[in-house]
Amino acid sequence: MRIMAENDLVSCYTIAKYKPHKSISNEDKVSNIVDKKLDNRDLLDVVVSDLTYVRVVGKWNYVCLILDLHNREIIGYSTSLNKDAELAYQAFVTIKYDLSRISIFHADRGNKFKNNTIDGILDTFDIDRSLSKKGCPYDKTVTEATFKTFKVEFVYQHVFENMNDLRLELFDYENSYNNIRLHSSLCYLLPITYRNSHLKKVV
Repeated sequence: MRIMAENDLVSCYTIAKYKPHKSISNEDKVSNIVDKKLDNRDLLDVVVSDLTYVRVVGKWNYVCLILDLHNREIIGYSTSLNKDAELAYQAFVTIKYDLSRISIFHADRGNKFKNNTIDGILDTFDIDRSLSKKGCPYDKTVTEATFKTFKVEFVYQHVFENMNDLRLELFDYENSYNNIRLHSSLCYLLPITYRNSHLKKVV
């Protein structure tokens, strides 16, 4: 602690903690068709999503990310003051791919992912739904690992003055994550490089 104080260093893990609030999870009889089979997926075969919290001017805001299991690329993201269906919907809106190319959307049982808004997207583009088992983090290890990295590299490294500041920084981080940062899960390739190399094999 003394050495850190002398060098004006602050641990990433001493930032104010978010106090989780209990939320009702849906009990729909939707199976986990991904079933922990997270590796060696084709492009857009399975996309996964979750959200986390970020402090903006002393208040908790939320970030939703959508990842492609094929190359761990962030393909969609959004920010909001509220943890709701609109947050997840806006993440889908930012996806640059044709949504009909997505085969499976996998998420936890939070109501922000199981509602009429998200149901409409999945039905319109014929995307199958897969839900994690209640209280089973092993069903979404990729999103858990990604958000751990996201918090350390992004959330804990910035002081966001307003929502626009958060959105601009998130835009830069998404570009860095996909196009600059090497990923150990991809044998230290960039997500964009991994994707392109596999496209060439298909051709």
